[in-house]
Amino acid sequence: MLVVVANDLPPAVRGRMKLWFIEPRANVFVSGVRDSLARKVVDYLHEHCPPKSGLMIFNSSNTCPGYEIFGLGDTRKEITEISGLPLVIEKSAEPPPDNPNSLTPDVPKPQ
Repeated sequence: MLVVVANDLPPAVRGRMKLWFIEPRANVFVSGVRDSLARKVVDYLHEHCPPKSGLMIFNSSNTCPGYEIFGLGDTRKEITEISGLPLVIEKSAEPPPDNPNSLTPDVPKPQ
């Protein structure tokens, strides 16, 4: 299975993607293409999409851990790898702001 999530795709690339993929949501494409064809699609996207496309591609594979993640351009998420396991993390992970109206009491920090 190949899943492509993009910020924005060029119209020609988007039209071509619609030939083999379903688009359940704008700029999200899903297909059950074989592994050999999936690699060609990934290469095609890397060749024909500008960095502003913000591509994130998820491809199932027969090798451990069972999937691959590819990124191109400025994506809204960041790809990282921990102990050989590719993961996606939020870029804007900021600590929650202090809420003075919170109902939970402040727990003192251990020293």
